Amino acid sequence: MGEIPDPDPGLADDPVTLLQGLVRFDTTNPPGNERACVEWTERLLDAAGFETETYASDPDRPNLVARLPGDGPAPPLLLYGHVDVVPTEGQDWTYPPFDAVVEDGFVWGRGTLDMKGGVAMLLAAALRAAREDVDLAGDLMVMVLSDEEAGGDEGAAYMVEQHPELFADVEYALGEFGGFPMTIAGERFYPVQMNEKAICWSKLTFSGPAGHASMPGDGGAMADMARAVDAIAGSRLPVHVIPPVEEMVEAVAAELDGETEALVRDLLDPERTDEALDALGPEGEIFDAILHNTAAPTVVRGGDKENVIPGEVEVTLDCRLLPGQTAEDLERELRELVPDDVEFAFETLRYEAFPSETDAGLFDLLADTLERADPTATAVPYVMAGGTDGRHLSRVGVQSYGYTPLQLPEDFSFMETIHAADERVPVEAVEFGADRLFEVLEGYEGGSGPEPGE
Repeated sequence: MGEIPDPDPGLADDPVTLLQGLVRFDTTNPPGNERACVEWTERLLDAAGFETETYASDPDRPNLVARLPGDGPAPPLLLYGHVDVVPTEGQDWTYPPFDAVVEDGFVWGRGTLDMKGGVAMLLAAALRAAREDVDLAGDLMVMVLSDEEAGGDEGAAYMVEQHPELFADVEYALGEFGGFPMTIAGERFYPVQMNEKAICWSKLTFSGPAGHASMPGDGGAMADMARAVDAIAGSRLPVHVIPPVEEMVEAVAAELDGETEALVRDLLDPERTDEALDALGPEGEIFDAILHNTAAPTVVRGGDKENVIPGEVEVTLDCRLLPGQTAEDLERELRELVPDDVEFAFETLRYEAFPSETDAGLFDLLADTLERADPTATAVPYVMAGGTDGRHLSRVGVQSYGYTPLQLPEDFSFMETIHAADERVPVEAVEFGADRLFEVLEGYEGGSGPEPGE
């Protein structure tokens, strides 16, 4: 494993070395053990003049809040990110996942994309703002979190539940995911996340006659479960066109022409959406999950002996619901999809949602910053198909934007590299992101949009 650099504020000029330091802390979750990494960032920010404090329900899994006083009356701007990472077991890596090797123009290692790369960028921008004594319109806050990859119970959820006073005057926050490029019909776009789908982990329970496996008979709990999983995994749920997705699709279509423009506009017609997605192929993948609720079977439990037919079988679904959709809507859609003669009990295990309404007051600043740096591209609003700590911040009235800018090569697959073996990020992308975040800090004057919920 490589050497962890001293927590010197001068790392503001070297976000790549800063990223290497973060990656070299093994913060695999579970169990997390983020303490050493968080303490390193605290020393870094403290030395730069930030007021720092840690908060934790588990001493080995602290969360850091740092604050740099601003010069103006604008609400504080919060930069936040998590330093826990997903496991690497069973993956074949070119370089050890916690060595943070720089090779072939990339930093290689677990978390380089999700999301220690983003944390390195925001730390570099914050440190630079402190060193250059930027005239900040309001206080600058930095929050380094534990436990995002397991739901945030020890991280963002703990912070908003136990320390909501820290966010009393905060309106806007920048975190993951957004600001990475995508190409459609040769045109380049940067999605800026403004909302995200709700987590709705659910369980379906199937019951039937138990008995000796030498006399299987017809049907039963296991067979019903298999038929249900086959139906769910093999079909899309109904189309839902919600306002922020409609805005994104319209913005993309406006930059296109010909057949591709027509196909993109067809996404907004529920009777033609799925046909258009199929016709767009890989270029339509970014839209698929934000035009439907999704349900992915992930865990099956049932049976405890080879020669006994189980009387009950359970399947857990990782479901993600579009803003405005509920667990009751999901259950109805699943029952319409599964064959009528398959009976099951539906149970919601965990439901966490981002508000349906968004405050777009910071979007123009974020979009203009990206478009000035890359004049060939267009920034568009985006609804995230997955979940982030932004849903927790929304509970205390903070509008979070997914904004960790990356300028990536066209042949680099962002989504296929996250959580995979050989996770890596281009050196130039890290430097690009740190510069864009610093420009946002310089340009921030407070919000210009409606209050959330209006």
